[in-house]
Amino acid sequence: MTVSSRGNGKNQKLIDARLRRTSASGAPWTPQDVADQMNEFLWEQHQQAKGSPAPTTLDHRYVSGYEAGRHWWPSKQYRAAWRHVLRVETDAELGFTPKRRRRGPSTPHTQPSNAAGGLSAAPPQPARHLTDLPNHDYALALGTDDDDGLEALELARRAGVSDVSTALPRLETAVDELAMAYAATPPANLLRRVRLCLRYLASLLDKRMTLGEHRRLLAAGAWLSLLAATLRIDLRQRRAGDANLTTALELAQQAERREIEAWCWETRAWEVLTTGDFARAVELSQRAQAMAPKGSSVLIQATAQEGRAWARMGRGDETRDALTRVERLVSPLRRPERPEHHYQYDPAKALSYTATTLAWVKDSGAEDYARTAITELENANDGVVRPRRIASARLDLGLALLAAEKPDEAADAGVKAITSGRIVASNWWRATEVLHGVEEAAIGQAADLRDAYQTFKPHSDDPA
Repeated sequence: MTVSSRGNGKNQKLIDARLRRTSASGAPWTPQDVADQMNEFLWEQHQQAKGSPAPTTLDHRYVSGYEAGRHWWPSKQYRAAWRHVLRVETDAELGFTPKRRRRGPSTPHTQPSNAAGGLSAAPPQPARHLTDLPNHDYALALGTDDDDGLEALELARRAGVSDVSTALPRLETAVDELAMAYAATPPANLLRRVRLCLRYLASLLDKRMTLGEHRRLLAAGAWLSLLAATLRIDLRQRRAGDANLTTALELAQQAERREIEAWCWETRAWEVLTTGDFARAVELSQRAQAMAPKGSSVLIQATAQEGRAWARMGRGDETRDALTRVERLVSPLRRPERPEHHYQYDPAKALSYTATTLAWVKDSGAEDYARTAITELENANDGVVRPRRIASARLDLGLALLAAEKPDEAADAGVKAITSGRIVASNWWRATEVLHGVEEAAIGQAADLRDAYQTFKPHSDDPA
C-alpha cells in the first residue's frame, strides 16, 4: 500500500517510481542509477540544442534530496528528465508540486540547507552565458571537493578579472593539481572540479591576449578536456567522453601540442581496450607512439598500452617485446617531482603495468610481480597513496592466482579489491573475469566474492 506522497516529509511517489525501474539483474534502481540515466538524457538534449550550456552532472545526492522532500519542484528541463527516466507522463505522478507545502503558519518559504554537504538546491535553469550562472550552480560543480585554488579561480571570475597574463598561471596550476588528484579522488567528484575549471577557462577566451597566451590557454583547455574525457570513460559515460576527447584533440592541434595529441590517442586506446576491441587498441597505441615526443611520458604509456592489448589477444611474443621496450624507456628515468601526476610517468608504474600485462597473457611470473607491486604500493615509500592502483593490482593478483590454480587465494584477492570501493566502472570487467574464474572452480569462497561483486557493482556495467 502506497502512503501519502509527503508522508514524514518524504516524496513516496518519487521513491515508488524509482523502485519500479529495475536493472538487468532484476534489482530495483538506486538513486545513483536514476542520476546517471538523467545525466545521459540531459546530455543528449544538450547535444541537440546548439549553443546551450553543458548540464550539471548529477549524482545520488541530487536524487535523494528530492526523495527526502528537501526539494520539491525541479526546473523544466530537469522535470522532463525525471519523467523520461522514470517513464511517467505527468509531474504529479512523481509527487512534484510547484509550491512548497508549509509545515506550519510560521514556516518561511526558504531554500532548505544541507549541512552534510549534499546538493543545496535543484539545478537552475540553464544560463545563456557563463556570467549568468547563479552562485549555487558553481557549488554544484565544485561539490564537496573545493580547495583554495579553485575558490580563487571562481573569485577571479566573479570579480571580472580580465588580465589573462594574471589568470593563466593560476589556471595552469589548477590543471596540474587536478591531474595529481586523479589517482585518489572518486571520478564523479573530480569531474565536477574539472568542469568548473573549464567554465572559468571559457570565460577567458574572448579576452585580449597575446598569441603566446592564447596558445597556453588552448593547451590548458586541452589538458582539462582530456582529463574530463578520462573521468567520463572511468564512469562509462561514453558519449560525453567522446565529446570531451574530440575537444581535447582539436584544442591540442590548435595549440600545436603534439604531446597532448598523443595522450588523446593513448586515452582512446585504453577506452577501446576496455570494450574488447584489442586490435584497434594496438593500432591506436602505435599511433600515439608515432606522435609522442621522444622520451616523453606519453611515449612510455602508449607503449605499455600496446603491450596490454597484445596480452589480451594472447600474443606472447608481441607482449614481451612491448614490455622490453617499456623497460628500455623507463630505465634512465628518475622519480618525477610529482609522481602522482596522471600525465607524468612514474617509473614505479612499470612494475604494476608488468604485473597486469603478464596476468593477462597468463605468464607464470605474473603472481610474483603482482605481489611485489601490492607490497610497494601499500608501503607508499614515496609518500603517495594510490588506492586505485592497489585495487587494480589485487585484481591482477587474482587472475595470476587463477592461472596458477589457486582459486581460494584468487577469491580473497578479488574480495579485497572489490570491497575497497576503488574499482571504477571502466575496470569492472577485470573484476568480472576474476569472479567467473573463481565460480568455475566451484569453491566455497565463490559465494563471498559474488556477494561483494553484487554489492559494489557499478550501475552501468553489463550483468555478469
